[in-house]
Amino acid sequence: MSSLDDLYRRVIMDHYQNPRNKGSFDDDAVIINMNNPTCGDRIQLQLKIDNGKVSDARFTGEGCSISMASASMMTDAIKGLPVDEALNMADVFSRMMQGEDVEDELEELDLGDIEALQGVCKFPARIKCATLAWKAMKKGVSEQPYHDKA
Repeated sequence: MSSLDDLYRRVIMDHYQNPRNKGSFDDDAVIINMNNPTCGDRIQLQLKIDNGKVSDARFTGEGCSISMASASMMTDAIKGLPVDEALNMADVFSRMMQGEDVEDELEELDLGDIEALQGVCKFPARIKCATLAWKAMKKGVSEQPYHDKA
């Protein structure tokens, strides 16, 4: 195992054991529930969208380390982004999970810890785990109505 693989594994385990943005909002938020019946991962993603930006994001759920770490990383990455940029990041992430070459786009995006999930594409059964939170976010901002607050 390379030292880079070991680093990525540690980053994933850190997000799994110490998830960022885990919890729920007490007030108005877009709520999306999704699950992966193949392995039992489930997530409830909550988004606050104000003036066309994802102002905050939280999640609750249960699942494997890949699923929960990905949700932690994703909620960190999209906070403060315009909705269009968050959707673009989700698209690039999805294509990265499918093994596509997105190196040029990765340089333009600030994925931070998310790059630790690149190796997941080598394990097809785990791709759905890694993309669950991202699919929830895309559904939340694309399909459910939300109201921008002035």
